[in-house]
Amino acid sequence: MYVKLDAIQQRTEEWIKQSYKEGNWSPNSVINADGELIDARLKQGLRPSPVTRDLTWGVPVPVKDEDEDQSMKGKVLSHRYGQFDAPIGYPSITANYTSEWRRWWFDHENVRLFQFMGKDNVYFHTIFFPSILLADGRPWTMLHHLSTTEYLNYEGGKFSKSHNRGVFGPAAKETGIPKSVWRYYLISTRPETADAMFSWADCITANNNVLLNNFGNFVNRTLKFVSAVYDGIIPQSDDVPGPYSPNDDADSEFITEVNGHIKDYVDAMEYAKLRLGLQTVMLLSARGNLYLQASGLNKALLAESPKRCAQVVSRAVNLIYVLSVLIHPFMPETSESILEQLNAPPRAVPEVFSNDILGGHHIGKPEHLFKRIEDKMADVWREKFGGNKPTDGTATPQPSADATHAAPGMSKRKAAALKKEQKATAPTDDGPKSAEVLAWEQKVSEQGQVVRELKTKPKTEGTEKEIAAAVEELKRLKAELTTLSKQS
Repeated sequence: MYVKLDAIQQRTEEWIKQSYKEGNWSPNSVINADGELIDARLKQGLRPSPVTRDLTWGVPVPVKDEDEDQSMKGKVLSHRYGQFDAPIGYPSITANYTSEWRRWWFDHENVRLFQFMGKDNVYFHTIFFPSILLADGRPWTMLHHLSTTEYLNYEGGKFSKSHNRGVFGPAAKETGIPKSVWRYYLISTRPETADAMFSWADCITANNNVLLNNFGNFVNRTLKFVSAVYDGIIPQSDDVPGPYSPNDDADSEFITEVNGHIKDYVDAMEYAKLRLGLQTVMLLSARGNLYLQASGLNKALLAESPKRCAQVVSRAVNLIYVLSVLIHPFMPETSESILEQLNAPPRAVPEVFSNDILGGHHIGKPEHLFKRIEDKMADVWREKFGGNKPTDGTATPQPSADATHAAPGMSKRKAAALKKEQKATAPTDDGPKSAEVLAWEQKVSEQGQVVRELKTKPKTEGTEKEIAAAVEELKRLKAELTTLSKQS
């Protein structure tokens, strides 16, 4: 069964051009800043695309026994990676969660759908599935904003699970790097407009120079001063009631810039510009540090001008309170720690900077938000996550497509047989392939590696059973791949 994308192409193009402007899609989507459609499939003309497949697993096409047409019996909905059954899963999951799912999926006037994905999946969410929703005729909640990313590479190369190259979710915990630091570095490096590079040295620098010396320093310096000088109580100030009416040049510039940064943050987050939003938070904390420096906050200021000292402390504390909510989407644990140290409840993002924590408020105990990471750890982690190493300790070159993964000491006969097997399991390259075929080729390649590694182990009754099971799985994957390749 096919969906006639060609029959709906004109409506799809009109919808894309309108939604791109309304939702401010990422610039690396299917349309450029000049409003020109850049997707090759649109330019060449969309073609009918399969909705069902003749495969042994997947979501069965719903066919009732009394239906006259039984041609769909035994078929499954297309599970081509990222196509029909993946996007339809979004409303499906909602429907399984609540019987009121239509409140989200059939209310485009009041619901805004934001979607986040790597660039490989853009086509399926901006052309393929929207075409199906438009053709369906019901008032679906359509895509509002699309946030896409390019590739994140690793230390000058690529991440590779099959070669254990790079740090992945479960292993990240082994480094001892706090979750908040991981969150900060990965979002600050988010490849929103171009490919980006993961670097251990950069990760450590981000922690030590930005989080520790900038953000953490501002929070800790201010709250430690309140604790040491004012016994943990925000000082009273005889400032003019109502909104701030600064009586110092430093305050006027400070408040103007803080309000500008708050506006920039809201604008960035409105359209899911996550990296820019996080950068703006760090600009705010840097502005707080500059304010303390320009105001000369120390015990001498307290002795010379207690009113001015109280005013500076009050404004610095209230900026910290603003930072607690701005940082929450990125680093929730850091936000919670700030609130605990302030002894204050969670707050909303303000429109403008205001005096929300008043004189007489008791703060909690000041604590360091971040700890320094030694520079030498970059070499330790680079070695740990550098990929598979041979037993002699020499560097492992990145394997080519026809490389033979022979174990040290393997005989030439076995190595030749292994090479032959590798060639049989290696994916072919005879023209453009669908994302589904590429995904299955990767599965075949990885399973082939599993078989090869098992065959290098000493033979026992247990390993022979493991090898037999692994080979059967490899055969099954290859059969599925053959079927997919013929149908693509």
